[in-house]
Order: sequence, then structure tokens, then C-alpha cells
Amino acid sequence: MFPVFLIQILVVLIIVGLVLWVISQIPMDPVIARVIRVVVIVVVCIWLVYALLGLAGGAPLLLRR
Repeated sequence: MFPVFLIQILVVLIIVGLVLWVISQIPMDPVIARVIRVVVIVVVCIWLVYALLGLAGGAPLLLRR
């Protein structure tokens, strides 16, 4: 069975994917849509690094047993 932390990461990534899909469906200027997508992807990447390396508190995921 998967650890709860990995399930949380999976759920967040699914939600972010849905948000990116919704952004692509909304009619807006392509430059604005691209900026929003880049910002969302950068924020998610930073969050993943913090979560996987344990910078957000607690032991890093890679060192947990």
C-alpha cells in the first residue's frame, strides 16, 4: 500500500493537471495563458522539491522508513 504522503502528492498533481486543462479551455490571450501555466508549473515544482527533500518540516520523504 502507498504511503499517505505519496497519495497526497498524486492528488495534488491530478488537481494541478485539471487546473491547467481548464486554463487551456478558457478563451484568453495566449500570452496570458502561457504565463499562468508557467507560474503554476514552477510553483508545483518548488512545492515538490520542498516536500520530497523535507524542507517544509519533518524528515525528508527519501529518508523516511
